[in-house]
Amino acid sequence: MKRKAYEAELEPLQLELNNLARWLAHTGKRMLVLFEGRDTAGKGGAIATIAQTLNPRQCRIVALPKPSEREASQWYFQRYIAHLPAAGELVLFDRSWYNRAGVEQVMGYCTPAQYRQFLKQVPRFEKMLIDDGIMVFKYWLAVDQNEQEKRFAERANDPLKRWKLSPIDLKAREKYAEYGDARERMFAATHSQHAPWVAVNFNDQKTGRLTVIRHLLAHTPDRRLPDDVIALPPLAGRAHKERFKGLVKLLG
Repeated sequence: MKRKAYEAELEPLQLELNNLARWLAHTGKRMLVLFEGRDTAGKGGAIATIAQTLNPRQCRIVALPKPSEREASQWYFQRYIAHLPAAGELVLFDRSWYNRAGVEQVMGYCTPAQYRQFLKQVPRFEKMLIDDGIMVFKYWLAVDQNEQEKRFAERANDPLKRWKLSPIDLKAREKYAEYGDARERMFAATHSQHAPWVAVNFNDQKTGRLTVIRHLLAHTPDRRLPDDVIALPPLAGRAHKERFKGLVKLLG
């Protein structure tokens, strides 16, 4: 998708996202959005696009690192619970508890018993969140292997993107089919009426971002509130210039 066309379609959607944020703040509702998908699918870009024009104190991005030794000894969901939204908040998870159904299972970072227990517990855990009033959305960002390879190569060749390639990512390149099988088992166990999965084609990331935002907006309640009117009164007297009299000098 061409950038000019993308930006023209994105702008009204970002206005609607701001309306959604105002509605959340006004009603005290809580919203949780999980982004899952293969490496390079575009999770970070989609999340950044949603959060770009929102108040960072209200819209939080959660991207947890590898669990510490202490966290690994806790109930699996425990470290995620601390990041759930409070009243009026929108929380965007860049990967979530579904790590256990994907990378941990495929790469052998959890035991078969831990994996089976996770799949049993997830529907009940998410039902508890929803019963408590949290709106939960789960997006799987899909990308074909040829497109994934192009993105891996781009990251490898771009010093500004090389940090996105981890040793695990490089190992995972050889397990495209295994990740697909794990995804299907995850869908079968955790796609529910109260917390369904939504798969979005992200071979074109710009189109994919627009699709996610449209779906998110279409599946939230009517959120139109009266527009805030902010009138700035004129300054009394002359405007002052920024002046520095001490040791600190002004650059530029």
